[in-house]
Amino acid sequence: MTSEQVRSTVVVVTWRGRDHIESCLDALAAQDRPHRTIVVDNASDDGTAELIAAHPSAPEVLRLRRNLGYAGGIAAALARVATPYVAWLNDDAAPASGWLAALEAALDADHSAAAATSVLRTSDGRTQSAGVRLTADGHGADAPEASGEVFGFCGGAALLRTYLLREAGGVPAHFFCYYEDTDTSWRLRLAGHRIVSTPEAVVAHAHGATTQPGSAQFHRWNERNRLFMLLRCAPSEVATRELARFAAITLALPLRKNVPDAANFRVPLRLRVLAEVLRRLPATLRERREITRSAPTRQIWQRWAGR
Repeated sequence: MTSEQVRSTVVVVTWRGRDHIESCLDALAAQDRPHRTIVVDNASDDGTAELIAAHPSAPEVLRLRRNLGYAGGIAAALARVATPYVAWLNDDAAPASGWLAALEAALDADHSAAAATSVLRTSDGRTQSAGVRLTADGHGADAPEASGEVFGFCGGAALLRTYLLREAGGVPAHFFCYYEDTDTSWRLRLAGHRIVSTPEAVVAHAHGATTQPGSAQFHRWNERNRLFMLLRCAPSEVATRELARFAAITLALPLRKNVPDAANFRVPLRLRVLAEVLRRLPATLRERREITRSAPTRQIWQRWAGR
């Protein structure tokens, strides 16, 4: 295999992934398209590093001294990518053998597309995500059925043009986990690029094997990073409205009856989110000026919000 044949680098970010990292690497080794694999180990302490080192595919390993999350791991690996395409892949995902070939073919066929997203399926065969849609209140949500163009790619398994990712500002490492894919998709769209769903690129995904959806940390990252994303990318009136709405709901919760028993309705968690957003607000607004300079923020919102 020559370097000219390798067009994609697959970045797998793992943290305490010993229960599933081997299945992910086995699936990558079975791909029918040559590629380079970089495994970013977020300072795992459960034997993950030993499993990676012993795997017969011998992936390149970037071991971090502390856990930087999924966003931080992808960002750390990006400097090492020298191929035209870079894939993001969760460590609890196992792509079918034709996965990478299908994604490369999708980008080869559509030169206006900056990213191609996969179809992620649960263990019982249901479609978890075929891309990301944008809701009317600025959430990123899984698109359960999609073909052709979608608002965004799902970071669990997607292929991007490396130079366009870099031109758009790379990966927001400070997000740590969640919404880094929707934020990146939004920035790619603001730069004038398309994102396509690829039905032939199928991935089995043990969703949440690492991050425990529903936990307090899960909701903290989701709530905080959605607000970061809106402040960075959305029309100013949308970002202001949603930040004010989040604050108003937080203040009203102690007065409400029958509050849902979910972590994102707990006042201390929401106050922590607000504190983190406000503490980083000056930097976020500087990022916004760079991201939205001469960009069609309102047109992007009008086209995709609520779809």
